[in-house]
Amino acid sequence: MTRRTLLALPSLPAFAQGPPPNWTQWGGTHRNFTVPAVSIKQSWAPSGPRILWKRPLGEGFSAISVAHPLAYTLYGRPGQETAIAVETATGSTKWEDTTPVSFTSAYAEMGSGPFAAPLLISGRLITAGATGRLQCLDMLSGKLFWTQQLWSDHKATRLDYGYASSPIAFRDSVIVPAGGPGKALMAFHVSDGRLLWSRNNLPNAYSSPILINLDGLEQLVMLMDGALLAVKPHNGDPQWSVPFKADFGIAVATPVWSPQDRLLFISAEYGAGAKVIQLTRDGLRTRAKELWASNRLRLHHGNAIRTGSAYYFTSGGKGSQAILTAVEAATGKILWQERSIEKATFLAAGDTLVTLDQDGNLMLAQPSPQGFKILAKAQILNGLSWTPPTLSGTRLYLRNRREMAAVELG
Repeated sequence: MTRRTLLALPSLPAFAQGPPPNWTQWGGTHRNFTVPAVSIKQSWAPSGPRILWKRPLGEGFSAISVAHPLAYTLYGRPGQETAIAVETATGSTKWEDTTPVSFTSAYAEMGSGPFAAPLLISGRLITAGATGRLQCLDMLSGKLFWTQQLWSDHKATRLDYGYASSPIAFRDSVIVPAGGPGKALMAFHVSDGRLLWSRNNLPNAYSSPILINLDGLEQLVMLMDGALLAVKPHNGDPQWSVPFKADFGIAVATPVWSPQDRLLFISAEYGAGAKVIQLTRDGLRTRAKELWASNRLRLHHGNAIRTGSAYYFTSGGKGSQAILTAVEAATGKILWQERSIEKATFLAAGDTLVTLDQDGNLMLAQPSPQGFKILAKAQILNGLSWTPPTLSGTRLYLRNRREMAAVELG
């Protein structure tokens, strides 16, 4: 049973040069948390950047997707889970869609979700809840078109901390990791939810898939429980795999693809470490070579960013302090570590790294192989702020476990 609340939509805001670009999925357009350079102020007043609005939400760490004039995320309350659309100009609720759920995470601090980011495609909103409920809603009204129950109907991997993988679009399909024999990855038609294909046998983890193009070969790459797997997004045919195992299947971070040198970075806590895989095309085949591996580098959760010749991420955090770390992409050499910044998430706007730490401190920085130069810093949120920020034009959207905000950086 689903309850929808629909409020009147005000007239669209006027933008002098047209609306800012949308951020329609986990990680933005290319799922790499990177956008071209925009006109961001490099310094703030002592009070920090201008907060446009701030509003309460229920529980959760679902990232925010934006298609103006609306922003979308998910939140939970005891016994229910809600998809919400809010006005980008004011933060006011446009509509909500609430569904009863029964799930309690094995880890109280993490909360019981939801965790996955909404996907916006062809006027539709695709969400994945903590119990593996995949649903498709109308972006403007919240009308429900279809659902797929990955856990209960498709017998997918049941995860102790809840389903956390953000769906991805390929042509007219929505692809999600499910996990289990013949169901590692599943694709559904965006229009009616019918199953298009279901392939491979690995159990699911907590990571999210990406699409890459290797010299004309389209591949979907997913970090599963036990391996980094690549398939054809058209039909799920396996292309290559590399072993990678985190204890208890707790591999969370999304792989980072660097097309300029064809490198894939993966990392996890729980004994997994980090690897960089170099891909080369050989006709219609792909060769995956392990370039380097390190057990010292462990990205617990959050995201990693590749800018220039280095990866930036927070290493550690499970039983040890998480430390902001810069790593040379080609060799795995640790370039520097900054202990004053613990667990943090990032997005890169040109050469500026927008950084949000777990305590809600927002920073603008210029990272380099020599260090992390902080240009501006202000506390915007309170409490656990583990969700990566979303940038649309110069407007930044943030959330913590129970609150959502919009900040003007221009």
